[in-house]
Amino acid sequence: MAAAYPLTDTEFECAGRLRQWLCAFDRIFVLTGAGISTRSGIPAYRDAAGNWQRSAPITHQQFVGNPAMRRRYWARSMLGWPVIARAEPNGAHRALARLQDAGRIATLVTQNVDGLHQAAGSTGVIELHGSLHRVTCLDCGGSEARAAIQMLLEGGNHALMAHAQMSAVAAPDGDAHLDSGYDAFEIPPCPGCGGTLMPDVVFFGGNIPRARVEAANAALDAADALLVVGSSLAVYSGYRLCERARAAGKPIVAVNRGVTRADPLLTLKVDADCADALEAASRQFAAVAR
Repeated sequence: MAAAYPLTDTEFECAGRLRQWLCAFDRIFVLTGAGISTRSGIPAYRDAAGNWQRSAPITHQQFVGNPAMRRRYWARSMLGWPVIARAEPNGAHRALARLQDAGRIATLVTQNVDGLHQAAGSTGVIELHGSLHRVTCLDCGGSEARAAIQMLLEGGNHALMAHAQMSAVAAPDGDAHLDSGYDAFEIPPCPGCGGTLMPDVVFFGGNIPRARVEAANAALDAADALLVVGSSLAVYSGYRLCERARAAGKPIVAVNRGVTRADPLLTLKVDADCADALEAASRQFAAVAR
């Protein structure tokens, strides 16, 4: 796990303002994105300027409608999954769990699919985009643990594992860079019906289940304020929550390296590492609470 980096004077001052903000509200709605998990070894899609750091991810339409793209996805996912499987929560995840235990966080919604908030102890997490730890069948709707499917993937593709696992480079959301070698990749069928397996996540171009959207909206409406952590908010599913909060007159604070799509809507911006800023703010909060 990456080491902590000391906050600069300006960042420490912002952490103090963040602590004051946390103390001012009893029901905070938290929205997190990929930036909160980078210290856990999971790469993000965009840099601090909001630009793509890697090639664009597969879309829902490509996965469902193109067998070659489906093989490409699963081949890369087989190599990238271990990064997700062994990832551990970092200081930012743990700080949010502590703040929830202290009664400050009413609801935590994440755009991430890595399960690290739950591993850190957060409860009632709304996984807006689903979870890589589950796999569903497009035909029968059955659900399987990703760890079990990983064993089937590796068992049917020994040659690719032996050839590529040492050179594959981790990419966001359990992906890995692999430019070739997946033409003959074997995708295991659904253990239940023999149908097509898909990770239980919302790909780009896919639709978030209505129940999740309604649950997030209801939680935000009941909250006093919105805290965004580690998200550029480039994806509309997150940005529209900021629009909803602004329309309701709720203050919005963001802890994020670099620009966010919602910068003009923010009450406070903490441009610092998520883990360092939240840990500092939560320590100050705990000292005040005592």
